[in-house]
Amino acid sequence: MSNTNENNLVKSLGVPTGLMLSFIGLVILILSWVGVSLSPIFMWICLGSLLTGMMVFGISTYAGESEGIKNNGIWTNTLTNRGLLAWVSGVVITGFYVELYWFPEMLGLSAEGTNTGLIAFFDPLSYALKGAPASQWFVYGTIYTICIVGLGVKFIFKYRHSRYQMWRTISVMAAQLFLAYFIPEILEGMNQDQPYFVKDLKHFWPLNYYFFEDWHLNNMTDQASGSMGMFYMVWGILGFTVLTPIITYYVGKRWYCSWICGCGGLAETAGDPFRHLSDKSIKSWKLERWLIHGVLVYITVVTAVVLYAYFTNSSSFMGLDIYTYFRKPYAFLIGAAFSGIIGVGFYPLLGNRVWCRFGCPMAAYMGIVQRFKSRFRITTNGGQCISCGNCSTYCEQGIDVRAYAQKGQNIVRASCVGCGVCSAVCPRGVLKLENGPEENRVTDNPILIGHEKTELNKEII
Repeated sequence: MSNTNENNLVKSLGVPTGLMLSFIGLVILILSWVGVSLSPIFMWICLGSLLTGMMVFGISTYAGESEGIKNNGIWTNTLTNRGLLAWVSGVVITGFYVELYWFPEMLGLSAEGTNTGLIAFFDPLSYALKGAPASQWFVYGTIYTICIVGLGVKFIFKYRHSRYQMWRTISVMAAQLFLAYFIPEILEGMNQDQPYFVKDLKHFWPLNYYFFEDWHLNNMTDQASGSMGMFYMVWGILGFTVLTPIITYYVGKRWYCSWICGCGGLAETAGDPFRHLSDKSIKSWKLERWLIHGVLVYITVVTAVVLYAYFTNSSSFMGLDIYTYFRKPYAFLIGAAFSGIIGVGFYPLLGNRVWCRFGCPMAAYMGIVQRFKSRFRITTNGGQCISCGNCSTYCEQGIDVRAYAQKGQNIVRASCVGCGVCSAVCPRGVLKLENGPEENRVTDNPILIGHEKTELNKEII
């Protein structure tokens, strides 16, 4: 009884405290966004309140609960059932992305002179890390990282009954914190005399769509970039030609999408409350395949044209200006509108993996390998399935996992990111993520379900 009272006390005090701290940080952030000039001390208060608040809220929400599945009330919460709060959140996040991508001056960015507004608010941290004023991308990266780390703690406590969930969340938090944030920013500060090129070691083509653009290749091979530039160029090429297919063959695309990718990291942490909103229909599956592979073909064509321009020193292809008709449309439609505005802004309405499922060319590339030449699969023990539907409900990629489990059929889908939440929320231990021989990895239906009877498929049993 005393333990129960202590747990209730922790929850009753911790949850409102966490919410209050987060609210304070959010209010300060919004004030700077709308142009209120604040002392630098408020930046540290803001970031500290946000990060601490998220952690306290996450720990207090689940620490006093018994280990196990915790998705109570998601369809009655206005934030997670496409209610008013979901729409308001979606509009605010979308508005932020619109300003970030196309109107950074509204955030306070100054090409000449001193930053103002939200971007100036982050100048103290930017100077501390790299000795230069902040940009809109520094602001974005900082907020992005705080969300993944702070809400990652919440995710770990929520799914602490699963070691797989704990370790992959720690991995994606560390990858964002160090590979995507601290290391690139510090390297930028240490090498300000070098031309800019991407220093995120995990940001491979085709996700990094501008890797082969002339300015980026020139900056990496510039004499001022030295051995560092050459290393990043070689690493980037090896990353998508050698590392990606080999690792995907052995463990599936989960190594990237669910363990180190920043897009996946935000989806799994900040987007976790919205994973049940993914569309499970056949129509959505068909749309998914056309869209995501269409984007992969699109960036492949754009990259081929860009490389043609680089090696021929030309600015046009078949009479078309390469920047106007190839690079700019992809950057606008896919690099900004799809991946950012729809991919994140629509979390509360369409689910947390809209970009990963329908638009990410890196996911499409690895998905082809995973589907046709990989050792990864999710095995099912159909005899234990009670058809509760948890697995399908919480599949962020819109896979009807229950349909496979009911038939005892292996799940081998190009779209599966191997997050393992289907297995984590299964009350009967039906699902298991495995790496094994390719033989019999893709199985036909071992059970035939008809109008009159259900029987074993004797052709494969």
